[in-house]
Parts: sequence; structure tokens; C-alpha cells
Amino acid sequence: MEGYRAGRIAIVTGANKGIGYEICKQLVEKGIIVVLTSRDEKRGQEALERLKKDIDASDCVLFHQLDVADPASIATLVDFITNKFGRLDILVNNAGVPGVQLEDPILYQELVEADIRRVSFDELVPEELQQKALANLDETHELAEQCFQINYYGAKRMVESFIPLLQLSDAPRIVNATSNFGKLTLQNSESVKNILNDTESLTEDKLDEVINEFLEHLKEGPIQRKVWPFPFSAYKVSKASLNAYTRIISKKYPEMLINAVCPGYVHTDITAGTGPLTAKEGAESVVKLAILPNEGPSGLFFSRQEVTSF
Repeated sequence: MEGYRAGRIAIVTGANKGIGYEICKQLVEKGIIVVLTSRDEKRGQEALERLKKDIDASDCVLFHQLDVADPASIATLVDFITNKFGRLDILVNNAGVPGVQLEDPILYQELVEADIRRVSFDELVPEELQQKALANLDETHELAEQCFQINYYGAKRMVESFIPLLQLSDAPRIVNATSNFGKLTLQNSESVKNILNDTESLTEDKLDEVINEFLEHLKEGPIQRKVWPFPFSAYKVSKASLNAYTRIISKKYPEMLINAVCPGYVHTDITAGTGPLTAKEGAESVVKLAILPNEGPSGLFFSRQEVTSF
């Protein structure tokens, strides 16, 4: 236990596979003690054993069950970290869900690439492709609720719960894994854009209002495409909210380095097995922000290794 206390301590959420697993691996390789977390205990334990074999790090990585949508689960993890380490140095909010069901990976890739072109070149998604998405994309109120509870509120709960332990660190870091799909250019509503981009008056209450309005519209039927981004509506609004929250907390805690980062279009389960980047490549940008030097930036949004606009 004393050996653990001597090193830097990190928590990675949603870490039993994909980018989260690779983040853990790369942090351990840099000499950081990592608490690998997973909602599913069996899968988390399997990931722990796999990681120990991958890098021979039995004394540098631990597993703890965590459901970021469950405050009681987070509280249990807080108690564990407090009793075992007495502080936290790095919090990586990686856990996320897509908020949709789509069985066709080819269509998934077409939709993702169309949105990438919209972000990069301001190209509109063709109407024919949007109609195809409407016919095949299952985005229910239940899936959207889950998306917000994990992607936004889950990260927020983790930050609020671990701030006291992070404040005991000499070099506290928070990294929120986000997406370029959270860029405000993909929001259709000028009102929503203005709320999320008004850094002077932006508050968590205003974020709640945006999210609640979205969920109310979804409850009434199919998302109004003129008001909300489409497709992947809940995912885009949840990540835009997470980006906005990153700006809020970076101002609230200027002594910490707090940033958001899109790891890129990575071949993982959340992208239906599409994407040109490996999980290892996606994790690199997250890890870079997790180990920033004390003079590093805060309150920024990175697209992989480069600063990008919100």
C-alpha cells in the first residue's frame, strides 16, 4: 500500500475494452498506478488479467467496479480510493454510449463520414442519407436518457465526487473523452448554440435546461430535425454538453488542468466496428492530456493532438 501511495494515481472509466483499456495500458507504461473501472465486474476482471499479461504490471493496475450512472457505485469507488491512496491525481472520463441502435455498420460509416465532412467542410448531410437514417436508426427516449446519464451526467458525477481527492494532488488532471460530434457547428438551433457558447453566463443549470428540452421533444415523437442535430441526436447533444461542462469546471478550478479531447474516428464497439484509427492511436491523445506538465493548457477542446474550436 505504501508503494501505491508514492506514485501518481489515475482512474479510467469504461476501461474494460477499446480506448479505455488502451488508456490504462499507456498510463501504466508511464509509471502511473491505474484503477481500471468497468460497469460489468466480470468483464472488468478479465480486462485486468489481460492487462497484467500484456505489460507485466500486476502491482501497477487494480480493478474496481463502477457504474457512472449510479451515485452509490461512485461513492463506493470514492471510499476505495480514499482508504487505499488518500488522493487522486488523474481522472479520465472515458465511459460513453452512442445513444442509438443501428445494426448496419456500412450505414453507420456513411453517416459518420457525412458528419465528418460537415464538421470539416460545412457540407450538409444529403437528404437521401438522412431519410435512410430515419428508417434504420433506433433512437428511443430510453436510449437517449441512458446516453445523457453516462456521457454527460456520469462524467459530471465523477468530477463532483472526486474533486476533494484531486485537490490533494500536486498535479491534478481531468480529461473528458468527447467527440467532434459535440461541436456547435452540428447544432441546428441558434439558441442552443448561443447558450452553449456563452462562456460568461454558461451554467450547469442552463445545460440541464437544454438537455431536458431535448428529452421532452424526443418524448413527443421523432426528433425535430430542424431543431436538433440528426442523426445521432442524443450523442451529439450529450457531447456538446460535456464540452460546455469542461469549460465551466476549468474556470471553477483554475488550479487543475481540465480538458476535453476527441480521440478521433476509432475502430471500436461504439462506432459499430468502423473507423480507420486503432484504439491505441485513439488513446494516445487522451494520455497526453492526462500527464500534462504543470504549465500545460486548461479549458480547451482537442481533436486528437491539436487544439480545436468548440
